[in-house]
Amino acid sequence: MDFEQARFNMVEQQIRPWNVLDQSVLDLLSRVRREDFVAPELRDMAFSDLELPIRVNGRNSGEVMLAPKMEARMLQELALKPHDHVLEIGTGSGYMAALLASRAETVTTVEINADISAFAKANLQKAGIANVKLIVGDAAAGFSGGGSYDAIVLTGAVPVLADSFRKLLKIGGRLMAIVGEDPVQTVVLITRINEKDYTEKKLFEALTKPLVNAPQPERFHF
Repeated sequence: MDFEQARFNMVEQQIRPWNVLDQSVLDLLSRVRREDFVAPELRDMAFSDLELPIRVNGRNSGEVMLAPKMEARMLQELALKPHDHVLEIGTGSGYMAALLASRAETVTTVEINADISAFAKANLQKAGIANVKLIVGDAAAGFSGGGSYDAIVLTGAVPVLADSFRKLLKIGGRLMAIVGEDPVQTVVLITRINEKDYTEKKLFEALTKPLVNAPQPERFHF
């Protein structure tokens, strides 16, 4: 398979038409080799317009990589700066962490599945990306690792977005999350204006798997 041609086709036929027009983002997608972040048996599908299962040691983990156009659009909307410190919830294969780390100063990424975290660590090391800190833990309802962040991104859906994530943002910080339940999910961008106030912008509709142990909305019971 001609990976470079497939990569070019991915950018031109999937990503650019999805309103990803930031040339620096498009260039980054050409540099970070997506095929190196999937299981060997899925390399030929790395540029397909779909979510790929994350396979570890020949077995499906139950988690997925977001479709390329979703990753690219989220990266563009976050508008990262070189000095930013980023928190990612849901490491997955490590590909999104690699993209984030290529535009930010540091990335802290949290994954609930230890085997997947180890898979991502190996992928990042092979890609030569050293400014990512990997943590194994359950952070779908919040993260208590200390510090605050310029950007936070949740790579799986949450039916309810925990307020604790907003409080981890620095002033001017951005939080991107996929909020809702199948069949209605929306990617939202929340910006912290000051100590008390936030803005929220709905970006586009999406549909992906929820984060493991994502908080659930209160249900009315008779």
